[in-house]
Amino acid sequence: MDSERPRPVDIRTVARRAAVSIATVSRVMNDVASVDPKLAARVRKAASDLRYTPNTQARALVSGRSRMIGLIVSEITNPFFPELIQSFEDSAVERGYEILIGSTNYSPERMTQCVRRMVERKVEGVAVMTFGMDEDLLKELAHRRIPLVSVGATQQLDSATSLVVDYQQGIDEAVQHLAVMGHRKIAFIAGPLHVRSAKLREEAFISAMKRIGITPSPDFIIEGDHTMEGGFAAAEQLFSRTTKATGIVCSNDMTAIGVLHAVSGRGLHVPRDISIIGFDDIHMAQFTVPPLTSVRMACSDLAAAALDALLNAKPDEPARPQLRIPTRLIVRQTSGFPGQSEHSANLVPALERNLQKRPRRSA
Repeated sequence: MDSERPRPVDIRTVARRAAVSIATVSRVMNDVASVDPKLAARVRKAASDLRYTPNTQARALVSGRSRMIGLIVSEITNPFFPELIQSFEDSAVERGYEILIGSTNYSPERMTQCVRRMVERKVEGVAVMTFGMDEDLLKELAHRRIPLVSVGATQQLDSATSLVVDYQQGIDEAVQHLAVMGHRKIAFIAGPLHVRSAKLREEAFISAMKRIGITPSPDFIIEGDHTMEGGFAAAEQLFSRTTKATGIVCSNDMTAIGVLHAVSGRGLHVPRDISIIGFDDIHMAQFTVPPLTSVRMACSDLAAAALDALLNAKPDEPARPQLRIPTRLIVRQTSGFPGQSEHSANLVPALERNLQKRPRRSA
């Protein structure tokens, strides 16, 4: 029976169909510009008719290039990362590259495995979007002269570009948005503080509160874990405090969605009884009930900046040390005046326009 199976189409079959040499097929498949356009069209038609798929590993051996970019993310369960992967892949495919994805789930061992796999597959660059990678591994990639982009790396490596997210800008806007509506009892639910980006967001919140003349109480800062369950549990802790917060800023949107569920479970109303602001502005934020006010850290900005830095890297030149990624507040319906009435709710757009006119903090 095995003898009846059709043989897989190879480059020789395409060459016979197009009546050209194997070398010509190879040059066409590798987009060599010197091939006569009519001849190239004939080869591509033959390949299409035969449903020929080039062997990318063989092409990489011949050309010395894998046309593959590595992308390492923290986790897949947080919707922010699939959105980031999609943006990165869209940009990469437009430029003729594939992506090799690795997910660390915040595990150092998984992170090491991801890096090893990237090296073995001879990727042409690696974008590390884990928001807290072991910097010894960054050094290993740099040592192998693999172009590297990392979120918030602190070490200066010649072959690495650091994407610096401006957490302070967006969180300043979030706190000022609440303050201008009269909130003074503002709480913060942080992410896991062993993750550097979560610590930076917490520090940005404390700084933003001090800018409006308030030193936040330790009782109003709760460490979460960037999950909905963690947001629910942190909200329950805040509800147990003698002094109640009127506004909660969350380190990410998944936490904020958990807070929304906790508020609903207690029969409270958002934003009349409590205002909630998330961070990341995942697509789902538009469809929570009510729609979530959130600080946007655009996946498209991160993906485009990372890919541009990798593809523009030159082996004998130092990488650009830093690229700034802006953040900004997106106001929806989970933030309002304390004890908001219908009349005061109508004032929110005008106050927000005034806030947006304020000069932005310099980078």
